Amino acid sequence: MTQDIDIEEATAVKGNYNAEQIHVLEGLEAVRKRPAMYIGSTSSRGLHHLVYEVVDNSIDEALAGYCSDIKVIIHKDNSITVIDNGRGIPVDMMKKEKKPAVEVIMTVLHAGGKFGDGGYKVSGGLHGVGVTCVNALSEHMEVEVRRGGKCYGIEFAKGKTSKKLYEKGDCETTGTTVHFKPDATIFTETEYSYDTLRLRIRELAFLNKGITISLTDERAEDKSEAFHFAGGIIEYVEFMDKDKDKINPKPIYLEGEKNAVIVEVAMQYCDTYSENIFTYVNNINTEEGGTHLSGFRKALTRT
Repeated sequence: MTQDIDIEEATAVKGNYNAEQIHVLEGLEAVRKRPAMYIGSTSSRGLHHLVYEVVDNSIDEALAGYCSDIKVIIHKDNSITVIDNGRGIPVDMMKKEKKPAVEVIMTVLHAGGKFGDGGYKVSGGLHGVGVTCVNALSEHMEVEVRRGGKCYGIEFAKGKTSKKLYEKGDCETTGTTVHFKPDATIFTETEYSYDTLRLRIRELAFLNKGITISLTDERAEDKSEAFHFAGGIIEYVEFMDKDKDKINPKPIYLEGEKNAVIVEVAMQYCDTYSENIFTYVNNINTEEGGTHLSGFRKALTRT
């Protein structure tokens, strides 16, 4: 059975769905139009996710061996500053885009140094995707880059460059400072929870032994903590088991590398009947498990 279809008639029925209903969102419009697709939600969860995205970039610098100190500051107006002593985001011009690399990273999705070419060996995400979304969903953002003996600044408003890259002066240190204020027209909640940020920052300090991550809340007097765990996940296990009776007093620790995959395991037996197991890949909590967890269980049973 065949039928001849009248195109104009077909487009006129069922809600008039035709080419006029197809929209192409340019630049970061898609992020601002559908923010939950990129950060999960526009509630408290998404609000705090903005901080995690910026901190994760600093953590990736630490994983690459170039960052040892990260500072997170909650300001009185609920804006956030993240400071690290990494290499600093590149500021040289990109020939094709004809813009400084830092501007491209902050304003173009899928632009960054985590797609090969030796920028990062390990990363928890795609450099420039997460932080670009943060920029798009912020009223304003200022980025300071310290590298090559110079200090540079660049500013944005709702994802668009409001002040081009400029030189601020000489600088002896290296690193990146990102200051941003979430857009109140997008988020249903704009007040940060110190305890929520504290949990993630402490977790990151456990997972990345040797680095120091501090959290300061300027909304309250003397509310500041610094997290540093030389033992890494060994101390993480000890922290989780501190109120339990241990079968083996010291956690069992294993570390190895095979096929360019680095694995760390810390475990301890207690007198409880239920297990408490956490797995991570590149600092991301894999709550639903995966081949790394099933492989561990299999190896443990065989042993």
